[in-house]
Amino acid sequence: MASGRRLLIPLGGPGQWDARVVGGKAAKLAELSLAGFDVPQGFCLTTRAYEAFVNDAGIAAAISMELGRKSMDDMRWEEIWDTALRIRARFLAQPLSGSLRETVAAGLRGFDAGASLAVRSSAVGEDSAGRSFAGLHESIIGVRGRQAVEDAIRLVWASLWSDAALLYRKELGLDPAHSRMAVLVQEMVDADPSGVAFARDPRDTRKEHAVIEAVPGACSLLVDGLVDPDHWELDRRTHAIITWLPGQRDDKEHPTPLLEPRDLEQILETLLSVEQQFGWSPDMEWTGKSDSRTVLQARPITTAAPDEDEKRAWYLSLRPGDVRLRVLRKRVAEQLIPELKAVGKAFAAEELDLLDDRQLADAIEQRSAAVARWKKIYWDDFIPFAHGVRRLATYYNDSVQPEDPYEFVGLLRDQPLLATQRNDAMGRLARQLAANAMLRSAVECSLAKCAGTLRWPAFRDALLQMADGAEDFIRAFEEMNAQFLDIVYDEERLQDQPETVLQNLIELSRAPNRLLNADPVTGDSIAALEKRLQDAVGPERHDEALDMVETGRVSWKLRDDDNLLVARLESQLQRALDVATKRFQEHDRLSSEARPGVMHVKPMVRALREPLSAPITLEDNVEAPKVELSCTPPGETPRQLIGQPASPGVATGAVRCIHGRGDLGSFRQGEILVCEAIQPTMTHLVPLASAIVERRGGMLIHGAIIARELGIPCVNGVRHAHEILKNGDLVTVDGHLGIVTVGAAEFDLELASQGR
Repeated sequence: MASGRRLLIPLGGPGQWDARVVGGKAAKLAELSLAGFDVPQGFCLTTRAYEAFVNDAGIAAAISMELGRKSMDDMRWEEIWDTALRIRARFLAQPLSGSLRETVAAGLRGFDAGASLAVRSSAVGEDSAGRSFAGLHESIIGVRGRQAVEDAIRLVWASLWSDAALLYRKELGLDPAHSRMAVLVQEMVDADPSGVAFARDPRDTRKEHAVIEAVPGACSLLVDGLVDPDHWELDRRTHAIITWLPGQRDDKEHPTPLLEPRDLEQILETLLSVEQQFGWSPDMEWTGKSDSRTVLQARPITTAAPDEDEKRAWYLSLRPGDVRLRVLRKRVAEQLIPELKAVGKAFAAEELDLLDDRQLADAIEQRSAAVARWKKIYWDDFIPFAHGVRRLATYYNDSVQPEDPYEFVGLLRDQPLLATQRNDAMGRLARQLAANAMLRSAVECSLAKCAGTLRWPAFRDALLQMADGAEDFIRAFEEMNAQFLDIVYDEERLQDQPETVLQNLIELSRAPNRLLNADPVTGDSIAALEKRLQDAVGPERHDEALDMVETGRVSWKLRDDDNLLVARLESQLQRALDVATKRFQEHDRLSSEARPGVMHVKPMVRALREPLSAPITLEDNVEAPKVELSCTPPGETPRQLIGQPASPGVATGAVRCIHGRGDLGSFRQGEILVCEAIQPTMTHLVPLASAIVERRGGMLIHGAIIARELGIPCVNGVRHAHEILKNGDLVTVDGHLGIVTVGAAEFDLELASQGR
């Protein structure tokens, strides 16, 4: 019997294999090996080895700290990814202890020198009948040499804490603190063909059908979804072939089957034999022809609820492989983004006032359909491609192993984001105001007179009469407004709210401010990071590294641009609804207070197509009652709020909460920006802030990135931040520790107590 105190157990060794010690995958393979099935030989590094490593290296305490920052139930997937990245960095930073290295070396003596090995995960709880962690933990193939094996072991251990695995555990209600990982090190078997096989159809295990799939080459190509497989269904009782669906191979219209009838018969016999001997219907990975077929893995067919399978599939879709990322990069950069831009430009150019009612109804429906289509593309293509940034982070950190796990962000700087172009345009306008005191005074006086009722034509004409230089300013403002502010924020078109942007420009024109004085990003720092990565991966992988960097950059540019471009479509839909609203109000069919939005497309279209002039009822124009969160006892405010340290630095200032569009114009330079999350549609506000506090967390969300670009502190992932903090509250934001202190800082209180 294998002792739970042992660090290493040979895969072919006798005894009772405890899944709590060796993990589900190793336990199943050991059973198969001992039963006489052809399984790649090797050894299992037990969970005791994992526990020894994390405890001796102080990683267990670090994991506890990371998981203790915030409840998993309150974390978004961006925050969970950050947690996973920081934990992974801990594993990479610590080498194996001397005793663990000796243990691994002893296991490797069972292989030929220079042998190609597979280092595979075997987590406790995976490969059970009710849970499948397939694809959520790492397996590394083609590993050669002791150091490479040790590095691979640490990466497999770290994958226990991957974002996908944490998300799946969260949905299953499993406590991550109890997670443990064993590691399989096996002889690499890379035969042709390979595939997966199910003793029963996983879509309906009640059917007396078995399913076999095969691909040319390695089985990992099928498991990762990179190759279209041949697919067979067989009768379990008669072994007859029910269906065969050929996979797409080399563009052949009529490919020959990868498996012959005798191959199918033998695979089915193996499935049934496993089922008979062990009492569970296997999901099996295999490789090789009938005379040399090897079982790579076998586990019970997952009988989890369908929604759990869907969740796992969605988590995996958030982290597509490198091949799919390259496909997505081409599709996003060369097809989707140009098409999205063209659609928005075409909608903006259409003169809706010239359309009759039926044509306007068609225009509204066209825009509504476009918004729906592009939101689907956003989730189907844009969100998965956002993994390009995260994949670059993992690739860079695995290769370079920097002290700062976010050092890679430097590679993403100086990208031509739409938001950056907008801020540059606002910077030029602010400089005009800063250099022309008369013009700035004229803008301020005109805004004060408007008192929230600004009408742009009258404002423009008045400004032209009041100050020299107004003509150039107005022309540049109108160009920026049309190019960058044709977007929806808080269900309103910013283009229709020029007073808000003008207020922001007045604030930006007052020195000091970062947008006007920020040093441009030099290529030297970026080039240095590129060289550091290339030096780390070696000359043979230079092209791979540069390709990974390019994918990350395109992915990061998309993170901002897609939001702004979709917001432009929403803006054009709102513009069409506004034209219809004006018509109805002029004919007393709609109250003057009504403000139809995108949720009212159907009744507005229906009214445009009705020949009658009946009043319009917006049945769904009912605002849901707001639920007040009781975060703290009435009249009390916590002394400290804990979040993630998203951008370093310390700043003290008065809070300004941004809840909606109406709050943007009131923001003043030096205030602490507190909000649910910095949206791409409002990042122009950030240069005014001395610090940022957000409820939504993540090191790669927009607020954190722009805060680091501008060198201001940011703490995000603060639970209920925008409900707890009120306008005017004095707070100190510590972006190093991730702490927001409410009230005067401790050193201020100490000085006050001393009368200083």
